[in-house]
Amino acid sequence: MNQAELFTISDLAREFDVTLRTIRFYEEQGLIEPRRDGRQRLFTRRDRARLRLILRGKRIGLSLAEIREIIDMYQLAHDEASQSQKLLDLLLARRRQLEEQRRDIDAVLDEIGALEAHCRGVIAGGGAAA
Repeated sequence: MNQAELFTISDLAREFDVTLRTIRFYEEQGLIEPRRDGRQRLFTRRDRARLRLILRGKRIGLSLAEIREIIDMYQLAHDEASQSQKLLDLLLARRRQLEEQRRDIDAVLDEIGALEAHCRGVIAGGGAAA
């Protein structure tokens, strides 16, 4: 393999703006599998692509188990349609979860707004409100 196709842990940490510990953690979890040259980890383009998928999955809130499932699916399956369907199912479930959280946050913000208005009324009235 050409040295230009290999990356050090520092290369990847810098490229993806993550810590070395983060990359080591994903390695410990078996999500990426760098080669070793003595004590130095050497990552291939495949490892780099997997790290990109891991970070993208984490950014949208997928669990490591879900990310592993996606990575394994791409590694094992040859049917792109079934791979895409599984990913779509995960994405739709995540969207539903986020939309529910948004509704909950909106309800809390409405309640905070009502309490703020109440407090302002009490302050402006100089006394306790009923």
